[in-house]
Amino acid sequence: MEKKEKLSPFHTTILVFMIQSGVMALILPQLLAETFGTNGWITVLGFGFVASINIFLIAAVYKLGKGRSIFQILEQSIPKFMLIPFYLALALVWTLLGCMAGKEYILIFQMYAFPTTNPMEFKLIMDLLVFWLLTKGLYNITKASTIFFWLFSWLVLLLFFFYADFSWTRLTPFLFKEGHFTYLESLDIYSSFLGYEIVILLFAYTNQKTKLIKSTLLGNLITTVMYCYLALITFGVYSLGQLKNKAFPVLEMMAYIRFPFIERMENLLYGFILFTVLFSILMYEWCALEMLKQVFPKLKANFLAFMLILSCFIVAYIPETLNEVGDWLSTLSMIECGIAFGLPFLLLIVLMFQKMGSRTAHE
Repeated sequence: MEKKEKLSPFHTTILVFMIQSGVMALILPQLLAETFGTNGWITVLGFGFVASINIFLIAAVYKLGKGRSIFQILEQSIPKFMLIPFYLALALVWTLLGCMAGKEYILIFQMYAFPTTNPMEFKLIMDLLVFWLLTKGLYNITKASTIFFWLFSWLVLLLFFFYADFSWTRLTPFLFKEGHFTYLESLDIYSSFLGYEIVILLFAYTNQKTKLIKSTLLGNLITTVMYCYLALITFGVYSLGQLKNKAFPVLEMMAYIRFPFIERMENLLYGFILFTVLFSILMYEWCALEMLKQVFPKLKANFLAFMLILSCFIVAYIPETLNEVGDWLSTLSMIECGIAFGLPFLLLIVLMFQKMGSRTAHE
């Protein structure tokens, strides 16, 4: 993407939503039921609020840094050679996050639709698509995300099919009963909101017209409303006991939809979820690529992108089962939660020292 091309507010909002929503939406109701018990769907609003607080931290960095990229902020105060391990660590986490998110989607897809097919064949096709989009630059990625958004968004309308089965009595008048709260489970739930934090790398691609922070907050709000609506319908269709025992309650719920011209509707619907998963993977790999560009400035971006995706494909061979991938994602999500809050704090500390230094120089 050329530096003169800046993101529009609409494209930024859609991009944030597409990164946040993904496979976790299928698992979210079960996690809410297991962790919080009755009426656990209400907690989605709280998780969305926490994500908004994190976005305001990023807003503070954007304002104090006057729109400068995080690389300009850090390298003004810290020698480049000291930042290289930091950049590589971030690139590693984001590469693995994208890799495991893709492997999780592929394994679920294989389990439901193609149980006899090697999942790595699907992974190869997905990685080739990610590589192709990665080489097109951020501006084209955002435009593509908007197109895929319209292909995906109609799925929300299918929830109207379950209004007849929805019962308020299943929600019960009790709040957070029969749940087993743990901080690790809470982090797993919060990980379904992750993705907004990548806007901290978009500073150089925006201007005042982009309204970056407002667009990010709006994208997060859309995700929160969608998750809350989805969880509410699921809690009203299934009993608490049923929800706790279903691995993918949303996907199983969709299996009850019947059309005279389509069989196994859930497979088709899960195929459409690829659109959001694709951009979650793509943007984490894009973030990793941005880090590698700083570490290896003399290498061509397309070569770095190729090596990045090749590494993803090779690493994807390591976890073979859905449980193994889930363990990887749980660990990576905890690290990413730390990055989402820790990186803005680090940048704010650096900016405050820079501000103090400039005041001393003027005096």
